[in-house]
Amino acid sequence: DEGMVVLDSTPFYGESGGQAGDTGLLTGEGAEFIVTDTTKEQKNHLHHGEVKSGTLKVGSALTASVDEHKRQQTALHHSATHLLHAALRETLGDHVQQKGSLCTYDRLRFDFAHFEAMTADELSAVERKVNEQIRVNTAVSTQLMDIESAKANGAMALFGEKYDDEVRVLSMGSDNFSVELCGGTHAQRTGDIGFLKVVSESGIAAGVRRVEAVVGEAAYDYITNMENTISAIATQVKANRESVLGKVEAAISKNRQLEKDVQQLKAKLASGAGTDLAAGAKQINGVNVLAAQLEGADVPAMRGAMDQLKNKLGSAVILLASSEGEKVTLIAGVTKDLLGKAKAGDIVKEMAPYVDGRGGGKPDMAQAGGKKPEGIADALAAFEQWANANL
Repeated sequence: DEGMVVLDSTPFYGESGGQAGDTGLLTGEGAEFIVTDTTKEQKNHLHHGEVKSGTLKVGSALTASVDEHKRQQTALHHSATHLLHAALRETLGDHVQQKGSLCTYDRLRFDFAHFEAMTADELSAVERKVNEQIRVNTAVSTQLMDIESAKANGAMALFGEKYDDEVRVLSMGSDNFSVELCGGTHAQRTGDIGFLKVVSESGIAAGVRRVEAVVGEAAYDYITNMENTISAIATQVKANRESVLGKVEAAISKNRQLEKDVQQLKAKLASGAGTDLAAGAKQINGVNVLAAQLEGADVPAMRGAMDQLKNKLGSAVILLASSEGEKVTLIAGVTKDLLGKAKAGDIVKEMAPYVDGRGGGKPDMAQAGGKKPEGIADALAAFEQWANANL
């Protein structure tokens, strides 16, 4: 059964200040309760989880066992967040202010005020500064003092946050690189963090950026996965890790050239098909009308074929259709001399529903997209009926 347990005292840290709550076990009197999260409600710590065995009763004596591994890894990510904040301010400017954070055992994220996306050089500089402070391996110190004394000592406080008369000031790094008010769990020395690796930077709101990173064991796992990915790519392109970039760049360049060659071949095929299709035009009320399907043609090839057909027929109303997988394209064309009788945009709007699509465009050429290839024959037949009724 799932539920919450409240103890008269607990070693569990309740979620606060962006740090995730502790997990672990509560055992005693034949009962075992798995704690999956810990939160705070007023002065109470709520241990969330489920009863694995036995029964819990009011007044039961329980032994609280925190998952020390997760607690330690979370503490390392929390300390790294403080260093990250200081490095961001040093790199980007004093306008950087914390707007939110999350520290868990396997990652951290830090939201802050900044007016634009960070460049690769700025991210690299921030990462380098944090790791320099980690390598210095200074002690992480805490002091209790009144809020005004804390501010006088350079401690950073979160705007809008309410603090008690006595606050906990956390300092770390060389020459007090980071000094903040904080009540969370932390590393004993900056070197305990091991290494920080930034994994992403993004915008989450106007004027607010987010940096996500990993440290310690999580950073090792992240880098190992990246190395495995690079090795797998190197194997695919028959290169070693030193030459893989050049091989990939060459493969991309070759692929782009092949794509250009394919486009040119498609255009030639469509052009040839257009010339052949012109013979299939019908005379409806004295107007050349052509409805045709081009197999395997993409949009540029279809447009090229449309131009060829207009030139070949001189005066015509045309509807071309093509499909690739579940994707359907319709292109209608009207020569200038017939714009008083027909509009390409009106044609595709009327025919698109047959292929479960919609579209529009200019009077002389318009396009529609759909997702029902089996409706192409109906669309072409409906176009000829439309021509009979409207031309």
